[in-house]
Amino acid sequence: MGDIETARGVLAGLPAFAGKDLAKASLTRLGGLTNLVFRVALDGEAWCLRLPGEGTADYIDRKVEQVNARAAAAAGVSPEVVHFGADGVMLTRFLDGATTMSPELFKSTPGAVERAGRAFRKLHDNAGAFDFRFELFSMIDDYLGHLSKLGADLPEGYHDVVAEAETVRAALAAHPLPLSPCHCDPLCENFLDTGETMWIVDWEYSGMNDPMWDLGDLSVEGGFDDAMDRRLIEAYFDGSASPVDLGRMVIYKAMCDLLWTLWGLIQHANANPVEDFWAYSITRFTRCKALMATPGFGDHVETVRRG
Repeated sequence: MGDIETARGVLAGLPAFAGKDLAKASLTRLGGLTNLVFRVALDGEAWCLRLPGEGTADYIDRKVEQVNARAAAAAGVSPEVVHFGADGVMLTRFLDGATTMSPELFKSTPGAVERAGRAFRKLHDNAGAFDFRFELFSMIDDYLGHLSKLGADLPEGYHDVVAEAETVRAALAAHPLPLSPCHCDPLCENFLDTGETMWIVDWEYSGMNDPMWDLGDLSVEGGFDDAMDRRLIEAYFDGSASPVDLGRMVIYKAMCDLLWTLWGLIQHANANPVEDFWAYSITRFTRCKALMATPGFGDHVETVRRG
């Protein structure tokens, strides 16, 4: 059975489609690194159907995702959740007329960076408390443990860089700040832009976190330059950012690569065929080391440590 027919079969079991003639439904496969995602159109309405990828239950808590996805929708930054099953099957309203973003589109679309910054601020201020606390260093330990069970290899020197990151951990812990409901995995493709509003989707890794993580991670995913970073953080704050806020954003640019290196290695160990996840991980790890080796990085760490 092909992916489309599998999805059609899943739809048949959802209350939202009870009594509907699913033979008339139009299903289109959309992007996704680990899950199967489809646009479903029927009787003049459109939805987005997400089927969880094989093996994702090992490291994603779907109960947490459901709570957070509904909270983000209530805050007006994510589409309405129509169905969320215990099996991780999710159905949301489809945002017709919205463009799925990419690094290239963030660079070329006027105002897109600023709309993303304002969307983050709306999320962080209005979503209410999320389930789960996104703990960077605990997640690194958990991923390392999972990789050990899988018998997977690590890039040479990975543990050395984790040890170097202890200075980052100490700096961030020196002046703990209130946590906010955060997306935590802001791939460019998780942003949908109407030209007036930037929407955010996919809450698999969301949780309470330092809000500057979201900005730093989006900067990395989008390949933002210094000018784009300034536009993002100034739109977020509706004005200039403090040196401490900027420092935290830069720190998280390195730390997200350190963490997502391990995520990529898990995909590689699970033989995820979507892309070359070993190369993905090496690219992230190399970029992390390069940023941490710059003189400016140490300056940002010291600024954050001083508070």
